[in-house]
Amino acid sequence: MPRPIPFALAAALAALPAAAEERFPATLAGHAALPAFTLLTPPAGAPPDAWVSGKFIGAARNDRPMTMAGNTGAMHGRRATGLSLPFIGQPLQGFSGVAMNRAADGSVYVLTDNGFGSRMNSSDALLFFHRVAPDFGDGAVAVRDTVFLRDPKRVVPFRISYEATAERYLTGADFDPESIQILGNEVWIGDEFGPSLIRATLDGVVTGVFPALVDGRPARSPDHPALRVPAAAGRDWTVPRSGGFEGMALQPGTGLLWAMFEKPLLTPEGEPEGRFVRVLAFDPAGAEWTGAAFRLALAEGATAIGDVNFIDETRALVIERDDGEGDPSLKCAGDPAPDCFPNPAILKRVVLIDTASLDAEGFVRRIGHIDLMDLADPEGRGRIATAAARDLTGRYTVPFFTVENVMAVDSEHLIVAIDNNLPFSSGRALDRAADSEWFLIRAPEFLAAR
Repeated sequence: MPRPIPFALAAALAALPAAAEERFPATLAGHAALPAFTLLTPPAGAPPDAWVSGKFIGAARNDRPMTMAGNTGAMHGRRATGLSLPFIGQPLQGFSGVAMNRAADGSVYVLTDNGFGSRMNSSDALLFFHRVAPDFGDGAVAVRDTVFLRDPKRVVPFRISYEATAERYLTGADFDPESIQILGNEVWIGDEFGPSLIRATLDGVVTGVFPALVDGRPARSPDHPALRVPAAAGRDWTVPRSGGFEGMALQPGTGLLWAMFEKPLLTPEGEPEGRFVRVLAFDPAGAEWTGAAFRLALAEGATAIGDVNFIDETRALVIERDDGEGDPSLKCAGDPAPDCFPNPAILKRVVLIDTASLDAEGFVRRIGHIDLMDLADPEGRGRIATAAARDLTGRYTVPFFTVENVMAVDSEHLIVAIDNNLPFSSGRALDRAADSEWFLIRAPEFLAAR
C-alpha cells in the first residue's frame, strides 16, 4: 500500500516533467455512442424549476426553451454545436466518472457531472448517477436506471439550491460530482467544488460529506461554499477552479478510496506547486482521511487528469489529457473559424501506474501508456466519421476535450468514455455536439505490464 509522504518538495524536482516511458499498442475492439441530445424528466418531488434546465447559461436569465445556441466556447473557437438551451428536462450527459465495481446485471455505474460547468450556471441542473450498458455489438448505450441525489436528512453542511423543498434534490450549484465508486450498499462521489467526498445510499440519499484535507489542513477551491470575497489564491484557496477531485479509485484489498486532484495545487504565492497532481487516501470504514498520499508527475503537454481506477491491488489506470479538442490536422492557421480547430487535441492517454512503487519524493512510478489519439482500427469498428484533413484509414482517435472515464474489463480489454460537456463540446465533428462515445480497447501487453 502506498505510504505517507511529507508536504515539502524541492522546487527543482517539482518542475520536472515525467520521464519518457513506453508506449504500448492498442486496438479499437468496439465503439458505442449515446446521442448527445438525450434528456431525462425530473423525478417526482423535484421543483417545477427543474423541468427547464440551463436557464442561467447566459448573462441574463432565459426561460424560453431552445432559444440560445450552444457553442464550443472561447478556447475552442465558439463554433456552433447545433443544440440550443434551455433544455426541456435534464441532460443525461456528460459522464464524468465510472465505478470499478459493476451492478449485478453487469451494467456499469457512471456519473453525470454538475450540469453546465460552473456553480453559477447550474442551479437548475439536477445531480444523478446511472447504470448503463454499452453494447459494442450494435453500438448503442442502454440506460438501465438513473438515481437522483437528494438530502432529505439535511446532511449537507451548507444551504443548497432547493433548500426549502421536501426531498431537497441536489443541483450543480451545490456540488460538482466528477468521480464515483460503489462499495457495498453505498455510493461514494468525488466533488470538485469543495473539494469533498460525498457518501450516499444506492437510492441517492446523502449520508455524509467529507471535506478535503491535505497534510491535515483543509484544501479549498474558489467554489467552496464558505469562501468569501475577497479571497487570495494560495492563501484562502489552494485548489484551482475545476481542479478538485476529478478521479477517485477504490483499491482492492485495502478498501481505501484514493482521491486524485485534477490539476496541481497552488503554493502560498498562488502558483502551481509543480507539474504533478496529488492523490489522497480516504478510509470509508472509518470515514476519515488516512494521511497516506502519493503524487503523479504529468507528462509534458498534459494539463489535467480525467479518471483513475485500479486493475489489481497496486496498479491503476489514469486518464491524462491536454485541453484540446478536434483532430490536429484541422488546426486553424490563423484566427478561429468554423472550419478549423484553434486548439486541437494532441495528448489523450491512458497511463498505467504502480502505487506500490514510489520514489523518495512520493512520486508514483509510471509504467507506460496507450495513445488514445492513435488507436489501431484494422476492422473499421469506429462508427462515427472524424473530421480530419488526413487519411485515418485503419486508425481511430479520441479527439475530445474531456476524456473522463476509464475502467478495466478483463486482462486484455479496457473501456474509455468521454464527458461531452453538453452542449458545449464537439471534437469528432466541427459543427455538432459530441455524442457520449464509449470505446472498448484491446491492449493486453499494456494491462500486463509491470
